Amino acid sequence: MSLRKKLVSSTRVEHVEEEMNYEMSVLDLPELVLESILGRLSPSGLCSMAAVCSSMRDRCRSDYLWKRHMDEKWGKVIGKAAYREWQWHIASKKNYALDRSNSKSIPRSLSCVWPLNWFKSKLVNSNKPKSSLPADSIMSWYLSLETGNFWFPAQVYNREHGHVGFMLSCYDAELSYDSRTDTFHARYPPHGRRTIVIEEGVEWDRIRAPAVDTLPHDLHVSDCLHDLHPGDHIEIQWRRNKEFPYGWWYGIIGHLEHCDGNERHCLCHTSDTVVLEFNQYTHGSRWRQTFVSRKDHREEGNEADGFYGGIRKLYAANEISMWKQLWPTEVLE
Repeated sequence: MSLRKKLVSSTRVEHVEEEMNYEMSVLDLPELVLESILGRLSPSGLCSMAAVCSSMRDRCRSDYLWKRHMDEKWGKVIGKAAYREWQWHIASKKNYALDRSNSKSIPRSLSCVWPLNWFKSKLVNSNKPKSSLPADSIMSWYLSLETGNFWFPAQVYNREHGHVGFMLSCYDAELSYDSRTDTFHARYPPHGRRTIVIEEGVEWDRIRAPAVDTLPHDLHVSDCLHDLHPGDHIEIQWRRNKEFPYGWWYGIIGHLEHCDGNERHCLCHTSDTVVLEFNQYTHGSRWRQTFVSRKDHREEGNEADGFYGGIRKLYAANEISMWKQLWPTEVLE
């Protein structure tokens, strides 16, 4: 074999050996392929990948990837009020370093959610330069909810474990998630002589984001009064006395006493008086029925029967279905 052929052959062998020794990195994948892979990862998977290198860290923390997880898990219980509370929370920390105890609490809480190897890698690489997670990122918000470090405002159906005094109602509370039980702690604000009440073990299906942007002590402006007909499903604010916050109570629009209920002849929707029925209560109960003015309804009531506030008409089938699922097994007195 000539010297030239030997040199060419030797070069080819070395090139093949280099190719065989080269290990392909996930970062060598085309951009769209890599984005597709990361988009299929679970939250724990994204956390693990974020520990690989600085490039993966930045990719795996992107709001684009975490928005889907945020919507899928928290979308039904997080509303405008919770978002405002989170914005206030991060604004209060913007010019301050995170407290040392708080920074340690996140790994302890996450240990029951994320894979253990993710935390081990963090400990092993603790001497390396770190880039802190931006406080205003969706990932940061997700982790704060997941670990229960962030109490967020929402509403709870049938508060205090379905206490008979709160059946078919929905009250404002602050909630904290418990990942060990996949339930929530609910903290109800103090009112009257009652101190803060904390309920544990609140399940997902008893929680909703507030349907309207009205504070618990504020009267909701009723914009549906002229659109109320017998048979319509409604929620109405009610409170025991002026010191109490409102809760939202489920009811149905009824017929006036002189109406026979025949749809062809019914003129109840033209009357200035609107009949509200709460059929979870037995006939003859003082809670079974009440009346409000269609023209100038504000807050109506007294210290004996409580005070009725704003009304919202239910149009969505899923909202009506939710109330029916909560219907008590026995008629209330």
